Amino acid sequence: MKSYTITVNGTVYDVTVEEGTGSTAAPAARAAAPKAAPKAAPKAAPAGAQGAVKVTAPMQGKILKTVAAPGAAVKKGDVLIVLEAMKMENEICAPQDGTVATVECSVGDSVETGKVLVSMN
Repeated sequence: MKSYTITVNGTVYDVTVEEGTGSTAAPAARAAAPKAAPKAAPKAAPAGAQGAVKVTAPMQGKILKTVAAPGAAVKKGDVLIVLEAMKMENEICAPQDGTVATVECSVGDSVETGKVLVSMN
């Protein structure tokens, strides 16, 4: 067995992987409960300033559509941006309920992985 620490979307997991016997019914990886990661308290940003929550590009690509507008109230899972990567349209969604503070990209922009696309409060 091997143990790994893996971070997925900011949540840290301790994972133990067992070696298979070569059959197709090899045991799957078991994940322990996520470790509590310290979170900073959100701060209110002045109008026009970047919000406390940054929504970044998960991959490089081209902005096809900006759905969100500054000042818009959004719910967790609402589409903010449509990003084209490898000829596929990827919806970039709100990670939590909030208000869009800024939109940092425009239709047609090429973005790199990690670029802030939208900030929210």
